[in-house]
Amino acid sequence: MAIKFQYNKTALHNLNKQLKIRLKALPTLKNKEAALRLEVKKAKDRTVNLDEKLRKEMSGQEDSAGLWNEFLPELIQIDNIRVSSKKIAGVSVPVMEEIIFKEKDYSLFSSPNWFPPGISYAKELANIVIEREFYARKMALLDRARKKTTQKVNLYEKVQIPGYEDAIRKIKRFLEDEENLSKSAQKIVKKRQQKQKAATA
Repeated sequence: MAIKFQYNKTALHNLNKQLKIRLKALPTLKNKEAALRLEVKKAKDRTVNLDEKLRKEMSGQEDSAGLWNEFLPELIQIDNIRVSSKKIAGVSVPVMEEIIFKEKDYSLFSSPNWFPPGISYAKELANIVIEREFYARKMALLDRARKKTTQKVNLYEKVQIPGYEDAIRKIKRFLEDEENLSKSAQKIVKKRQQKQKAATA
């Protein structure tokens, strides 16, 4: 990215100001990027753990698969999921607070005696699946924010800061050359004037 500038002291002042802003912001952006990277890893690990937990829970029920044919799915349903949000490194992410289930009444006498633990098990599975979805969403949001932050770090570090430094160097050289030319011109004028004075005297 070529930085547009003019060869004068005002432009030099403005470029110095912009450079200072970026140099000051860069460490903060790097810290944010590192924090987001860590949070993305934590969310990914938690998602993988929940996947594993769900797989284990499901494989533990293979022997009782026949019993689930008797289960009435309408006995339990998700009524509501309470969600809050939390800021992590400046990024707002959803946090699952509580899952509220609605259970239908059923006859304890005419239903199989495994229905109550079956309902508890169904709730546990729903908790795992929903929590996993929340962590997957959290991971996606944080990763998107991390990518944007990485882009900004790279923009500052590899493009803008070197660009501003180069522009400042060019303006300083130009102003120094201009000052040297001015001094040289003044010396030449002074010598001419002295020669003229000497010639007229």
